[in-house]
Amino acid sequence: MQIHVVQPGDTVFQIANTYNTAPQNLIDINELDAPDQLVVGQALVVPIIGGFHTVQPGESLYSISQRFGISYQELARYNNIQPENVLPVGLRLYIPSQPKREVTSKAYIEPMGDEVSQTLENAARKHSPYLTYLAHFSFNVNRDGTLSAPPAGNIPQIAEENDTALTMVITNLEEGSFSPELGHIIVTVQAVQNTLLDEIVNTAVSGGYTDVHFDLEFLPPEDREAYNNFLRNAKQRLSDAGLLMSTALAPKISAEQEGAPYEAHDYAAHGEIADFVVLMTYEWGYSYGPAMAVSPINEVRRVVEYALTEMPAEKILLGQNLYGYDWTLPFVEGGEAAEALSPQQAVALARERQVAIQYDQTAQAPFFFYTDDEGNRHEVWFEDARSIQAKFDLIKELNLLGIAYWKLGLAFPQNWALLDDNFTITKV
Repeated sequence: MQIHVVQPGDTVFQIANTYNTAPQNLIDINELDAPDQLVVGQALVVPIIGGFHTVQPGESLYSISQRFGISYQELARYNNIQPENVLPVGLRLYIPSQPKREVTSKAYIEPMGDEVSQTLENAARKHSPYLTYLAHFSFNVNRDGTLSAPPAGNIPQIAEENDTALTMVITNLEEGSFSPELGHIIVTVQAVQNTLLDEIVNTAVSGGYTDVHFDLEFLPPEDREAYNNFLRNAKQRLSDAGLLMSTALAPKISAEQEGAPYEAHDYAAHGEIADFVVLMTYEWGYSYGPAMAVSPINEVRRVVEYALTEMPAEKILLGQNLYGYDWTLPFVEGGEAAEALSPQQAVALARERQVAIQYDQTAQAPFFFYTDDEGNRHEVWFEDARSIQAKFDLIKELNLLGIAYWKLGLAFPQNWALLDDNFTITKV
C-alpha cells in the first residue's frame, strides 16, 4: 500500500498510472465520491504490492531500512543501487512488502436511541473482519447496581459471522454524562458491587460476550484505591466465569498528574489487574476546546511512553479517533461546540470550499481553514492516511498490543486499508 498526497494538477488517472494500478482500484479503495475533483493535500492510499519512499534530507539507506524493517543490503538490491552510495534527496525508493505483525484491534459501537440503526449495523458488518473485538457501548450502571443495556439489534450476529469477539462496555454514564457520584457508589458500596458483578456475569455469559470493559471516568480522586480494589474483585469474578477484563484509561503522562479525568486512574494497578487496557489517546482537540489536532502524535507518544513505565507493552491498546472537528473561529471559552465530522466529510468540505488541505508535521495531522457563507472563519482538524500510518508506526516501534477505535459509524476507508496492509488482526 502506498500513500499519495494530491498535488496541483493531479488526476486519478495520472496517479494510478504513476503506480501502475487501475484508476478504478484507486476510486474503490478510497471510496472517492468525486474522483474528478481531487483536493490538493488530500491523502490517498494506492493499492500496490510494497510501496515507495522519497528520500528526505539527512536520510541514509541504513536509516530508511531501519524505519521499514528491512536490511539495507536488501533495500539496495531491490533498487539496484550500491549499499555505500549517498542517496540524493528526492530519490524514490521501492520498499518491498514485509511480514505483517499480529495485533489486537477493538472498535466501540454506540447505538443511539432505542434501536440499532441500519447505518450502524452496516458499519459493523463492513469493519468487523478487521476487528478482534466489537465493543458494545454502553451498559450503564444504575445506582442499585443493576444494568441498563443498550439496544443490540443484529450486532451479536454480525460479530459471530465475522469471528469477532463481543466486548461488554460498563460505564458510569448518567443522563448522558460521566457521573463522579455514581462512580463513587460503584467502587465503594459493597452491596451495589455484588449486584453489579452478578448482573455483569449473567449478561455477559448469556449474551456471548468475551470481554468486560470498565470505562469508569471522572471518579473522585480519593476513590483511586477503591477503584483498584473493585477491579481486583471484578477480575476474580470474571476470570471464574471464563471472561476477560479490560479497562479504559485517561491519557496521563505521569503518576502524579492532576485533574478530574486522571487522578483515580492508576496505570500501574490497571496494568497489573486487567488483561489489557485502552489508552484514550485522543480529544486533545475537543468539541468545546480550542482548535487543534484531536490525537497529535507527539502528545500520544508521551502518554504511551509513560504507560510503558507502568505496564508491559503487550497489554496496551492505543486509542484512536475516527473523526475530526470543525471549529468556528475565534475560539470562545464556553461558546459554540465544534461540529464532529468524518475524514471523508472533511475532504468533501475542503472540496466544496475550494481550499487546500495542509499537514502539521509535529502533530502528524491534516487541517485546513475556510470561510462559510456568513463570513465566519473555520478551522478543521481530522485524520487521514498519513496520520493513521504514524499511529501504526508507533504501535510497531513500541511493540504495543494493538489499537482501539472510538467509534464506528464515520467513514474513514483509508484507515481500514492501511490497518489490513500493516497488520494481521488476531481473532479470539
